[in-house]
Amino acid sequence: MNVNLGTVFDKFIGELLQTGMYQTQSEVVREGLRLLKEREELKQLRLAELRKEIAIGSAQADRGEFVDGEKTFAEIRKRSAGRKRGKG
Repeated sequence: MNVNLGTVFDKFIGELLQTGMYQTQSEVVREGLRLLKEREELKQLRLAELRKEIAIGSAQADRGEFVDGEKTFAEIRKRSAGRKRGKG
């Protein structure tokens, strides 16, 4: 397979090879693809979990089990703001 990555990625790969962390261009590309595959698998797991949570919420709604949306979102916003302040 012959792939043209462009000058930016060619330079990046060259820099990685100079560090000695990788011996060949193929090693760098395989590592990048491994990370991309891992990210895609994680995305699919998160999507499956989200679909599961939506199904649970839908079943709860069908049973009439609701929460006060305004109150719940206000609590979420408050927690989120607290986390942002803690990181500063």
